[in-house]
Amino acid sequence: MGRVMIFDSTLRDGEQAAGGGLTIEEKLEIARQLERLGVGIIEAGFPFTSPGDFAAVELIAREIRDCQIAALSGIKLEQLNATWEALKDAEAPLLHTVISTSDVHLERQLRMSREEALETAVQAVKHARKMAPEVEFSAMDATRSDRDYVCQVFAAAIEAGATVINIADTLGYEQPGEFGGLVQYVMEHTPGVEKVRVSVHCH
Repeated sequence: MGRVMIFDSTLRDGEQAAGGGLTIEEKLEIARQLERLGVGIIEAGFPFTSPGDFAAVELIAREIRDCQIAALSGIKLEQLNATWEALKDAEAPLLHTVISTSDVHLERQLRMSREEALETAVQAVKHARKMAPEVEFSAMDATRSDRDYVCQVFAAAIEAGATVINIADTLGYEQPGEFGGLVQYVMEHTPGVEKVRVSVHCH
């Protein structure tokens, strides 16, 4: 049986909750406590979104040495570059990039075809791997996506160099049993999945 790791997103996703704003000092203290707990991966923030988030990720990357430090990025090159700049001093950096795979997001938010989104994901992962030793690729809104398309995008991301793939129930759309079925489907239908770590993001 494989090892189970805890990916803690308190400092990134958790801060998006109402009233969830944290100072840099508070973020560092939380990161230290998560390190003491033995959390495997701390997602320290989204550096491109603000100078404060950039500074917090940079500080945590330098100070926390006993667990992997991740930071989230969009798929544009300038976002990836900024994220790596904040993350680069970590003992074990993990650059985490994301694009949606659901048709509703592709059509209404990203205004991309499936083919364009897949190519964009591949280019983002390739660029990220030029900088970072480990890259996580997330399929946002995977639970409202066509399962075969999700597997196709994951396979392409793995081939491009992703070391972790993340199956995201971004909106809390599925019940646990349904989500478990999606994870099983991805494991059985994604070429190359045996080469990478598989992560999940649930609500």
